[in-house]
Amino acid sequence: MMWAFAPPLLIEAAVENRLFDVLEDRALSVQELAAETGASERGIAALADALVGFELLSKDSEGRYRLTPESAAFLVRGKLEFQGGIFHHVRRDLIPRWLQVSECVKTGNPVSPANRQEHGAPFFEQFVEALLPMGYPAAKILAEEVNLSQFKEPARVLDLAAGSGVWGIALAQSSPSVEVTVVDWEQVIGTTKKMVARFNLQDRFRFVPGDLLEADFGSNYSVATLGHILHSEGVDRSKRLLSRVRDALRPGGTIAIAEFLVNPERSGPPQGLIFAVNMLVHTEAGGTYSFEEISDWLRHSGFQNMRTLDVPGPSPLILAEKA
Repeated sequence: MMWAFAPPLLIEAAVENRLFDVLEDRALSVQELAAETGASERGIAALADALVGFELLSKDSEGRYRLTPESAAFLVRGKLEFQGGIFHHVRRDLIPRWLQVSECVKTGNPVSPANRQEHGAPFFEQFVEALLPMGYPAAKILAEEVNLSQFKEPARVLDLAAGSGVWGIALAQSSPSVEVTVVDWEQVIGTTKKMVARFNLQDRFRFVPGDLLEADFGSNYSVATLGHILHSEGVDRSKRLLSRVRDALRPGGTIAIAEFLVNPERSGPPQGLIFAVNMLVHTEAGGTYSFEEISDWLRHSGFQNMRTLDVPGPSPLILAEKA
């Protein structure tokens, strides 16, 4: 555990020095890597060997380095699946705040409340683009599950706290009849628009800036998505938000919630429990919750048929229908 900080920082250093990019589809020596990246031979040698130890690079008998299947799939810039951006967020944003976790435990207060627009909008604007490849596989499975192509009339989707827009993008790709309304802070919506344009879906998206408890959602939606937002809202705001979502859905409409779930005893899994501490560091009331807790909120907000949908990611999605 003492060295648990090292792997994300090693990956971030390799991404920033384009190590994975220059190794795409070829093998290079330390000297060649240094020449291609502009980094020092000493630095490249130490970094590349460490990545061999984590099986993110391989090294042949002549001392040349290659990508492994994992780094080729997820750490080369320009690919839709590129996960490297999130490690920059870890180094730049998370670690500096986590260094103050002991004080947060004493006071119960965050370092900087990312759930407030004045602090949160610049925070999220910088890294939500990096979240798109993490959520895209799960969003594609959600699109298959709700099957919006069955609707003859336009199928309306409400993407709340959209960030990168990944949920609305995947649902819009599933059928030409899908129309998406995005709600997020105005500063973050600029990034959402850029991502939507990347997929050439601008003509089917509408953007509503504002707070989730104040913005005008509209009504008669077939699907509403809450992609990793309840954890920053806390219990009271989450309950109020779910009631607002119910009002915006058509009868029988589906809500889809992505969250870091914990078990009812709060004894695992570790990632969900760690993320609860992350919410202590970053929000005033946020946390992580169990399927049972969120299901209870949904039931009291007027939803039924609460269930999980297995997707690639840290936790399954939670689905329910407006009663």
